[in-house]
Amino acid sequence: MNNASQVQTPRTGGKIVVDALLQHGVDTAFTVPGESFLPILDALHDARDSVRLIVCRHESPASHMSEAYGKLTGKPGICLVTRGPGATQASIGVHTAAQDSTPMILLVGQVNSQYLGREAWQEIDVARVFGPIAKWATQIERVQDIPAVMRQAFHIATSGRPGPVVIAMPEDILYEQAMVSDVEPQPRVPALASAAQLTRLQEMLSRAVRPLVILGGSGWSPASCDAMRQFIDRFELPVCTSFRRQDLFDNLHPQYAGSLGIGVAEQLAQRVREADLILAFDTRLGETTTSEYQLLQAPRPVQTLIHVHSGADELGRVYQADLAIHADLPAFAQTLSQLQASELKPWSQSAQSAKAGHVDYLQTLDPPPMPGPLNIAEVVAWLRQRLPADSIITNGAGNYTSWVHRFYAWRQAHTQLAPISGAMGYGVPAAIAAQVVYPQRTVICFAGDGCFLMSGQELATVKQYKLPIIFIVVNNGMYGSIRMHQEINFPGKVFATDLENPDFVALAKAYGLHSVLVEKTQDFAAAIENALMAGGGALLELRIDPQAITPRITLTALREKALRQLSIDSHQ
Repeated sequence: MNNASQVQTPRTGGKIVVDALLQHGVDTAFTVPGESFLPILDALHDARDSVRLIVCRHESPASHMSEAYGKLTGKPGICLVTRGPGATQASIGVHTAAQDSTPMILLVGQVNSQYLGREAWQEIDVARVFGPIAKWATQIERVQDIPAVMRQAFHIATSGRPGPVVIAMPEDILYEQAMVSDVEPQPRVPALASAAQLTRLQEMLSRAVRPLVILGGSGWSPASCDAMRQFIDRFELPVCTSFRRQDLFDNLHPQYAGSLGIGVAEQLAQRVREADLILAFDTRLGETTTSEYQLLQAPRPVQTLIHVHSGADELGRVYQADLAIHADLPAFAQTLSQLQASELKPWSQSAQSAKAGHVDYLQTLDPPPMPGPLNIAEVVAWLRQRLPADSIITNGAGNYTSWVHRFYAWRQAHTQLAPISGAMGYGVPAAIAAQVVYPQRTVICFAGDGCFLMSGQELATVKQYKLPIIFIVVNNGMYGSIRMHQEINFPGKVFATDLENPDFVALAKAYGLHSVLVEKTQDFAAAIENALMAGGGALLELRIDPQAITPRITLTALREKALRQLSIDSHQ
């Protein structure tokens, strides 16, 4: 939109906000409505052919839907909530967006500006509450400031390391009318690697014998993932992905060695330890990816480290790299794809080893035995072989996710939605966002019994918008990951981790969804085939043996191991 061609007419603050959203290409927003931002809702009514407004049942899932939207599209996910209770309940999505490097904008209806500072009804100091976790938290002071503030919000949310922005909007300012021009979106200014840095990267790579690529972070597009694949193919480099970023590289590609995360395969962990050069692209190399900073020791790794990141502040924050490059990955990946590899590669033997590493990875996909009549590893393996490559898999947090991450294989970008922040309750809202963005794709949500009930009320949203999502609820009657750590640290002293659950099948039917209980592995295939044909959303409850606490160990074996260690420690 050209400012010079705008007709100057008075608009409410709410209308100015919505026009700014349209100016920045917003096509979807998520909300739990509140009386503090009725002028925005009114303006969205008039813009309903341009912006889909998804009305949710709780602010926590609403904020996670907007975060998932940001992950999928690379554009800021938009969430609108009211002051006080609404804002604080939406804070979990802001935290997830911060830790997962996701662009997001949370718009908070605020009390009237003349009441600010008096602890008026539901008042909240947005800057103080959200300042520590958001990239920027601010409050509109004048109706005339709205266009400029919105422009800055979009710029901050997407520049450098992406993240969340929170804006408080006093109610009276949203009602106030003003003649003000819209502001053009801020063009993105990508950070680019210098020629000297590229030369140094090639020199370091030419001397490496055991190089390893680690892919992570956000902001990747299918095109940039493909460019990175070209670089990896040409240089015959082994590659792995960071925690819950498995969709950045085709898991069945012969150079793929696996994912760094919870319960990392020992062969892959050893490959990281033995590498003489780590090329880390846009990953922060966080606690989970580095096995509590042990695979790469902080602050100075034993391995030579090339660290490329879109956020300048992340370079040197934890690790001192031998070569630190501040660059946006889409542009940098394209540059790498143009590099020519020498015919003589010092790592040629390592490249063959990388193919052996892929064989090791493929072996980890074989489902092991599991206590009880339902083997969730075989369930995930069936999905891996049956689902289209563009299917989107979502999950929250809990031990059930270890089966999903280990036995599924992601084939292309933007098909995995999982919280690096470790937020429970994420899978359900993420699946809703995915189905809204990609209505023709298959969307599967995995949720543990505890995880599901943190956002299960959003089945009403699924019903309302007729979303054909398949929910797989893994029910073992406990908070599994907490129970696991409880048994490791206080074996046999079970407390506060058992769950008395509802009838999940009956619950889903109450929301109008197709639902079925699955208790045996051999019954799963028919159950999910019927669910995929149901058309309007479905839920499968998978009851698994509580002994199956991880793919590698039973609950009893874990407890006995911990007791033996306690006995040894007590005699020393």
